[in-house]
Formats: sequence, structure tokens, C-alpha cells
Amino acid sequence: PLWQPFSRRGAARARLLEVSQRFGLPVQPDARVGRLSVGERQRVEILKALYRGARILILDEPTAVLTPQESEALFATLSQMVAGGLSIIFISHKLDEVLRVSHRVAVLRGGKLVAQAPTRGTTAAQLALWMVGHAVEGVKRTPARQVGDAVCVLEHVRTAGEGHDRLVDVSLSLRGGEITAVAGVSGNGQVALAELLGGTRRATGGSVQLMGRALPASPARLVRRGVARIPEDRHAVGVVGDLPVWENAVSERLRSPAFSRWLWVRRAAARAHAHRVEQAFDVRGAGLDAPARALSGGNMQKLILGRALLAPDAAKSKTARLIVAHQPTWGLDIGAVAYVQQQLIAARDAGAAVLLISDDLDEVLALGDRVAVMHGGRLGEPRAASAWTREAIGLAMAGSAG
Repeated sequence: PLWQPFSRRGAARARLLEVSQRFGLPVQPDARVGRLSVGERQRVEILKALYRGARILILDEPTAVLTPQESEALFATLSQMVAGGLSIIFISHKLDEVLRVSHRVAVLRGGKLVAQAPTRGTTAAQLALWMVGHAVEGVKRTPARQVGDAVCVLEHVRTAGEGHDRLVDVSLSLRGGEITAVAGVSGNGQVALAELLGGTRRATGGSVQLMGRALPASPARLVRRGVARIPEDRHAVGVVGDLPVWENAVSERLRSPAFSRWLWVRRAAARAHAHRVEQAFDVRGAGLDAPARALSGGNMQKLILGRALLAPDAAKSKTARLIVAHQPTWGLDIGAVAYVQQQLIAARDAGAAVLLISDDLDEVLALGDRVAVMHGGRLGEPRAASAWTREAIGLAMAGSAG
């Protein structure tokens, strides 16, 4: 209170830690929020509501930052809260979770309420139909056709960073024609790994080889050498929201001969390529001259996919050799999720090495040919997806043997 001459920070800190432990939502109390990952910030938002003793709790994708065991603990806690009179709005694109925790379900599409029903008697297929407007088939992944040579090799790599947002002695081989999936609770080094392979963070130890040559800490040079990135935060990092769609479609290759000459942008060529991206990746909802922020989340992600995967001139340019996909389906509806996942599988089948970093275990197990778990900045040994169970991955995510 403003009229109180002293602060009770110690008591507040103790209460925060108690709430954090009770609900399985670990945080570093002294960390600056601006330096936390997207998932860690979401964890803080949940804690803020629980700390205040709110009677109406609105949870937006709350399990994206939890292990399966922590999710089950949260579900049990939510049941106790409801029994105690708390009202909960649980927002999620994970249909099994919706059916698991709710009593009633409502579906929004295009900003309109299109369906309401008791959860009992409602199926996942019916929810998907309401969400998208048509039947949606899940991704049907076949085993990798032919695994090629290593495209990128990390050996005992270390990076700087705060807390667990760093790499500690990480070794990994990414091979062509294969999807290597990395699972883990957000904030355990996934951002450092994605930024290292995207050229925006330097290694402080160890070595990184890209197609037999040292990995340059330069995003532009990496793009020229066939690295495609799909960043975690599409709004803040993936696009420049105030620039038109066509400029965003060529932004990472703007200096290539296909789109510029000397100091001049070849607008006709750039717009033609943006149109190809729009058509090939089904980007809808805005024209080429509309600002990128006008796109929905799903269409924005399709734009980023097209920019990363579609070469300016297929006859002269190499397609992506390494694709770093960090949370590629975060917050998308089930139709957009299926589309993005199909494109990653198609890129794998075309010979690209795909690194999938995701907090969604369903996605990791559905797409990964090999799966590794990251905890505390360390990466476990990748194993075939069939060798993992959800329980084993969950234990490894929590730092226990899996």
C-alpha cells in the first residue's frame, strides 16, 4: 500500500515460492521478465493469477510449459479449485485436454461463437469440425525414407546465457531426410539452441559444423548456405508487422541477386516471388500490400514457412538444407497445425535436415524420427521416437532418468 512506509517483499517472495511449488510452476523470482522466454512468461502469468487469489481464472494454453506429469498435477489442482467454487475458463487447441478438464465446451471460429455443448458425449472429431468448418485429418507420418549424411554437427557446444537459457556441453548430429525433435520444458536452453543455429547467438565453446564448414554467426550468411528458420515468436521475430506482406516474403533474401541489384530492390521480382509464396502455402486474409500484422496467426506462420522453404528461383537456387523450426505450431488452430506439420514432413522427404523444437509432446512424437530431451541447458542422447513413452519423456523433461 502507498501509505505503508515499508515493503513486505520477503513475505511476498515466500508466498510466491509456495504457490509456485504447490502448482508445479517453477520460476526464478529474481529473473527479469523481459529476458524470459515466451513459455516462461506464460508461467509467470499463471502464477500472478494464483498469487492474487482470483475467483475467475482464465488459462490460455497453460500446459504448453509443463511436463505431462506437471499437466496432470495441474488438472488435479483445477478440479480442486472448481470444487471449491472457482470458475475456470480453459483455452486450448489440444482437444484431448479440453475433453479431459472441462464440463462444458465452447468453440470460436472467425471471432464468432459457433458451438456450445456439454463435454460429456462430445468427441475430438466433432470439436475439430466445429473449429475449422470441415473435417480435418491428422498428420500421417511415414518413417524417414532415406536418411542422408550429417548436415549440421554440434560437438560439446557451450553458449552464454542467464539461468538455463544456455547450452552446456551439447552434442548433436542433424542428418538430411530426418526430423530430429527436441522436447523440454520451456526455458531449458531451447532458445539458445535455436538462436545458435539461426546465427544470432555465438558459441563460447565447442564446435558447430554446417556441411563440413564452421557455422558462421551471421543470419544472412546462414540463409545463403541453406539454413531456414521458423522462430518461436512469429510476431516479434518472424515478421515486421508494419511492412507489407510482399516485403516480409523476401526480407531474409533481400540482398540476393533475385531481388536486388546494386542498391535497388527489384520490386517486380520480389512481388512475383511473394505471390508464389502466397499461392504455394495458401496464405489468406490479406493482399500483398497489406501489413503483415493483418494476417491471422496461422496465415502469418504460413508466410514464414513459405519464405523459409520456397527458393527464389527453383532452377538456380538450392532449397533449404537445414530447417530450424522452433514452436512452429504454437497457438494455431487444428487446421493450421496440420498444414504446418505436413510441410515439415514434405521438407524432410525432400532431403532437408529438420530440427523441431517443441513443448508439445504430441507434436514431438508425431513428427520426430529421433527425439532428444533438453533440461538445464543439457541435451540427452537422441533416440528413435518409438523408443520413448510419454512418461519417460516427462521424467527426462523434469531432469530425471527417462
